Amino acid sequence: MAVLKLVYEGDPRLRQKAVRIRKVDDDLRRLAADMLETMYAADGVGLAGPQVGVMRRIIVIGVPAGFENEDDPPIEMALINPEIVRASGRQVGPEGCLSIPNWYGEVPRAMHVTVKARDLDDREIRIKASGGLARILQHEIDHLDGILFTDRVEDKSTLQYIEPAPVEEEAPAPADD
Repeated sequence: MAVLKLVYEGDPRLRQKAVRIRKVDDDLRRLAADMLETMYAADGVGLAGPQVGVMRRIIVIGVPAGFENEDDPPIEMALINPEIVRASGRQVGPEGCLSIPNWYGEVPRAMHVTVKARDLDDREIRIKASGGLARILQHEIDHLDGILFTDRVEDKSTLQYIEPAPVEEEAPAPADD
């Protein structure tokens, strides 16, 4: 596995529609593994093909245990050609994006979604999601259509840049005398 190079806002690939995947094979499985590793290395919970310069309809999601409720299990998945087939309700909440580092805004999304996709074994699957997972799925599927979270922000005054916390350096080990 390898950490891939992220694509940032301003790169035209983020505004293009990704192409459907016709074949699930070992190369695609390797890409999914690399995307997961990249997402975890960047402290994300989702990543779409265009965010690593791959203009194909693939997303990965990795949600830690206790993401919304303390008893929530961890979730990890790769979805091929995902599409939202049902959406209902409404939620408004904060979002950020690995391709727009340190920017956050309040984004309206459906509260509940059903997503149809293929898994890495080329089986059709349906995922019913609510709350945070529904938000992540919608965000990543938007990337496949060239839509960024900033396009969905209704109240632009909620967009804000949050300075990253400084990385603490480890104190050097004392020298042996």
